[in-house]
Amino acid sequence: MQTTNKAAQALDEAIAFAQGHETAWVRDPVADPNGLWGVHQDDPPPYNRLFGPVFPRGGVSGVILHNGNVVRSFGEPDRADITFSVAKAYLSLLAGVAHDQGLLADLDRPIADQLPGIGFDDGQNRQVTWKHMLQQTSEWSGTCLDIPDQVDHYRSLTFSPAPEGRKGDKRPLKAPGTFWEYNDVRINQMSLALLHLFGQPLPEVFTETIAKPCGLSDTWRWIGYDHATVTVNGKSMTAVPGGSHWGAGMFISANDQAKIGQLLLDDGRVAGKQVISADWIQHMRAPCDIAPFYGYLLWLNHQKKLFSALPEESYFAMGAGGHFTLVEPTRGWVAVVRWIDADQANTFFGRVHEAFGESGAINAP
Repeated sequence: MQTTNKAAQALDEAIAFAQGHETAWVRDPVADPNGLWGVHQDDPPPYNRLFGPVFPRGGVSGVILHNGNVVRSFGEPDRADITFSVAKAYLSLLAGVAHDQGLLADLDRPIADQLPGIGFDDGQNRQVTWKHMLQQTSEWSGTCLDIPDQVDHYRSLTFSPAPEGRKGDKRPLKAPGTFWEYNDVRINQMSLALLHLFGQPLPEVFTETIAKPCGLSDTWRWIGYDHATVTVNGKSMTAVPGGSHWGAGMFISANDQAKIGQLLLDDGRVAGKQVISADWIQHMRAPCDIAPFYGYLLWLNHQKKLFSALPEESYFAMGAGGHFTLVEPTRGWVAVVRWIDADQANTFFGRVHEAFGESGAINAP
């Protein structure tokens, strides 16, 4: 690839760095089932297994946009790979669709008031609101799609405070809204609630309200667990997870993810049309009072603690295995990178940011 100026050269070097630091996860979990793959291996039995499909993955891939234009793509940007918890941001966007349609007029309203009989009626679950679910402060307790919330108690994450106990041990619950915990079972319960709220499979809602307006390809798939059929309004529907902790989830290309990142950067607009209200996008990136590194299922670079090489205004969606959709509003860029060694993501994004600070235009090669 030829470079014409210092800025373009810096960006190309950043991409070369990313491609030289691929995640250690095996590329084919089917051919090498004992190799490093996923996060379910850390769960206590019998939940340390897949409940849905996984497929062979590609290598390090990505797309970089600046001022809405693609300036670089690398790897296999059109390959629809599993994306793990980046999908949580897509659930947040669907909650925004419901908010804009008037289905979620009051985020502080207990979910049980709107949707009785789906797991929010008893005990402290009766106090759980939509806002609690979106900020991961719900302390919801129960079993969703045959997996209990306890499986994710004391979850350890690189980008969050260290837990005080061993993963899967029962943790004393606190009042909803007073404790932050990354918990995929609760996210699945929120996804189930959205399914009941719309009365329509979430992939269908996503197609009409996000994918088509954003110009996404037709290669993405949002897949449920093998046993995730539920009845809504007398009809059988598949409940999709908000990640791929136990397999399944969203399979989508880097190009499509970049378009969603641009939607976030542009305050919900696409080609001059308001797809999601700017008010909702602001909600998504507003810090949670008790976890200022987190918004509505989005990570925030609060005090530059998550990415020291980036401005505090940056925010991102993140998934296991080295998946990131990074939005950097101060210099107007979006970057998607997949299957990078997560420990090297800060260096990669820092180099991209520096490239956009250099003099000289960066055009698509």
